[in-house]
Amino acid sequence: MVEYAIDPSLPKGLPSDPNGTVITVGTFDGVHRGHWAVLQEIRLRAKETGRRSVLVTFHPHPLKIVRPDQAPPLLTTPAEKKEILAETGLDYAVFLSFNHILANYSPRRFVKEILIDRLGVQELVIGYDHGFGRGRSGDALTLTDIGRELRFTVDVVSPILTGQQPVSSSRIRRALLAGNVEEARAGLGRPYCIRGMVVRGEGRGRSLGFPTANLWVPSNGKLIPPPGVYAVRAGLRRGVFGGAMHIGPRPTFRGSPPTIELHLMDFSGDLYGEEIRVEFIRYLRDVHPFASASALVDQLKADVDAARASLLAEGPLMPDDQSR
Repeated sequence: MVEYAIDPSLPKGLPSDPNGTVITVGTFDGVHRGHWAVLQEIRLRAKETGRRSVLVTFHPHPLKIVRPDQAPPLLTTPAEKKEILAETGLDYAVFLSFNHILANYSPRRFVKEILIDRLGVQELVIGYDHGFGRGRSGDALTLTDIGRELRFTVDVVSPILTGQQPVSSSRIRRALLAGNVEEARAGLGRPYCIRGMVVRGEGRGRSLGFPTANLWVPSNGKLIPPPGVYAVRAGLRRGVFGGAMHIGPRPTFRGSPPTIELHLMDFSGDLYGEEIRVEFIRYLRDVHPFASASALVDQLKADVDAARASLLAEGPLMPDDQSR
């Protein structure tokens, strides 16, 4: 897959090809199972017609520009989105710089100036709830009319359902914000993950017999699950390890700031300065104070046992866990 960054104000496009392209357009935050179905559809259609498959996506999230107060936390950062898209088998991923100028494009102008003139669209494939252009007015009916006029076809991919409801980025965000990492995983087709750098903490975990890696997660708009204790898998330089993660305040110790702390099972070693990728497997409990340090230790032992049981129920570790 070749990545292209395009500024709508500059006349840059893909290399010309007489066969044209099969394109889909969208924010694709999370690249969830519904997105995956659309991406595989354009890949297959491109293969059948001898065309190139192209994803057109945006950065930043359009709501960050048009309604900043309503912009959602991201399920995938740009770097994470690129990693996932690299597995799709598409020919091109075009990243459009979204700004106020592009936000005011009508659907027809967007199609003519971007999809036709620069990207050579012959077939446009969209999701069932798709909308783009000013006010998201470019829905399936509008695009079909434009396609008839400008001579390209439009096809709509049916929704992917989990629990009798369509998978969507909004639904996955709601699940994560409620701590329901299992529902989020069902929609994503993989465990939700965050990345953090190991930094020095207060050393309380080690003094209690449960050493933890304190993670610094950058403020890049990424959604962090709510306070609680979670069963997780952690990807390190030396392999994948099970663990229990604490997110949020530490009410047992007055004055201690909120943290993201990871206790790794069956691991010893120095991790300072290392970036760790953490996958959320199951929510275990909420955060609450304990009467003493010994009571907290008893709970930590129970947390680790519960996390280990959750991870064993997962079965053998899979390289990517792409259950799409």
